[in-house]
Amino acid sequence: MTAEPYAPVTVVDPSHEVPASREAEALRHLAEGVAAGRPWCDVLLETMSMWTAPEERRNGRVYRYVIQGEAFDWLLLVERMHPILDGSVPAQEMEDLLFDGRMPAHVSVDSVKAHLGYNKYRGILNFWYGVVVEGALHLAVEEEARKEMRASGRVDVEDMSEAAFRRIYDADQLDLMARFRKEMGYPKRAGLTLTQVKEFTYWLFKFRLRYWDPARVASDTRKGLEWLQRVRGSANPL
Repeated sequence: MTAEPYAPVTVVDPSHEVPASREAEALRHLAEGVAAGRPWCDVLLETMSMWTAPEERRNGRVYRYVIQGEAFDWLLLVERMHPILDGSVPAQEMEDLLFDGRMPAHVSVDSVKAHLGYNKYRGILNFWYGVVVEGALHLAVEEEARKEMRASGRVDVEDMSEAAFRRIYDADQLDLMARFRKEMGYPKRAGLTLTQVKEFTYWLFKFRLRYWDPARVASDTRKGLEWLQRVRGSANPL
């Protein structure tokens, strides 16, 4: 691992309400920059550095860009900005960004840090390890459990998520879900939205950090990264 999986950080200042004009200014900067023919990735990073709203409601949908104040879902913000970028970015580059989180090869990590500043860049890493890698860990452990089941001659089952929860967290999925709902103030019986699934995954990540020793945390995180490398061909956040 090239970075610590987690560091406390405040992605955006929650102490005051952000005026809508601030975000409108950021979007205008994006539109004017790409219209002027400037490199789209530079203009996008500049726009993200200007963005200060942790979430917004648009066309009936809630866009929550920051989880627990410290994990920055930057690709959701890219999705929000996509209509402005559409047509100004090569289709393959946009697909790589939206679906794999990959910036063009010439965009360095140092450049991203310089544009976004420490807090937002660290927020991207927190989201990467806390949501993306944590989700990959689940899939890797489900694969292990399924292989062991087949090797022992037992009947395979489609859903191995409960086995993965027990192996990773030493607890039942429903019990952990109940704790998560209680802490977050969510109704007990309502289904989870996609945003809440991300929040739950990040909550599980913090659960591991809180209760397991560093060696176990590192081993599990490495397992998630190895799964990403094998399946996606990359285990880098950018």
